[in-house]
Amino acid sequence: MKKLFTLVAVASMFTFVACGPSEAEKKAAEQKITDSTNLYNEGVAAAEAATKAADSVANAEKEAAAAAEVTRIADSTAAAAKAPKGKKK
Repeated sequence: MKKLFTLVAVASMFTFVACGPSEAEKKAAEQKITDSTNLYNEGVAAAEAATKAADSVANAEKEAAAAAEVTRIADSTAAAAKAPKGKKK
């Protein structure tokens, strides 16, 4: 009797394992993968947006520095033109 009970228990365990996941479990696994993929894509998009914003700020700073340099050169040239010239002997 003990052997028969053990045989039935083992056979039922194999039957449950052989059935595999249910439809609800399969859909839940697919949804989990989809959610993870969407979350990853949103993170990548946010990182790209942050990189573009940082590049934009860096370019604006470079342009401002270039404009300041042009203004400095123009002011220096104007000051040199207004300076009194020395007398030649």
